[in-house]
Amino acid sequence: MNCSKQGFVKEFNVSRETLEKLVTYEALLKKWQASVNLISPNTVDDIWHRHFYDSAQLLPYIKNNDNSIVDMGAGAGFPGLVLSCLGCQNVTLIESDTKKCLFLKEVVRQLNLDAMIENRRIEACHLTSDIVTARAFAPLDRLLSFYVEKAHEKSKGLFLKGKTYQSEIEEARKNWSFDYDVFKSVTSEGGVILEIKNVSRET
Repeated sequence: MNCSKQGFVKEFNVSRETLEKLVTYEALLKKWQASVNLISPNTVDDIWHRHFYDSAQLLPYIKNNDNSIVDMGAGAGFPGLVLSCLGCQNVTLIESDTKKCLFLKEVVRQLNLDAMIENRRIEACHLTSDIVTARAFAPLDRLLSFYVEKAHEKSKGLFLKGKTYQSEIEEARKNWSFDYDVFKSVTSEGGVILEIKNVSRET
């Protein structure tokens, strides 16, 4: 299903204030894209579907808006800043690229979001969180090595994955024990949301 701005508003029942934030986010993204490679150029005209809706589809899997969320390799802010726009109150975005972090900080400032930006490598960012997210960042095996450093025993991972997710699960099983559920993506043909829990390294 392709989702326009109007479709997004209807699907997520967003308030006028939230819509204004996302419209400003879109404008900033297009402005900064001219000098910083934030998103794929062929998605600039489809931001509401390819980026906003793709990120927002994680919302039903986040039970409480006050859950702490860490977005690893946040890039242009997906999914973390979209979730913050939609009411998640304790979001931290980790991004090592300084130019992208300047963009993220400008979005947070202009939208007055309750989100923190960490300009450092993931392994250098020592914090724990209820929910760990990532989108188009790394294979699952590598994601789990970062995840275990950010998670506590009741945490879960929400990872947006493409068509190769099954092979990534099989590869990760060589090094990790974990429980998972697979939910079909609403924005990507063959894409999924992987919900990961109870992760431990295989000995």
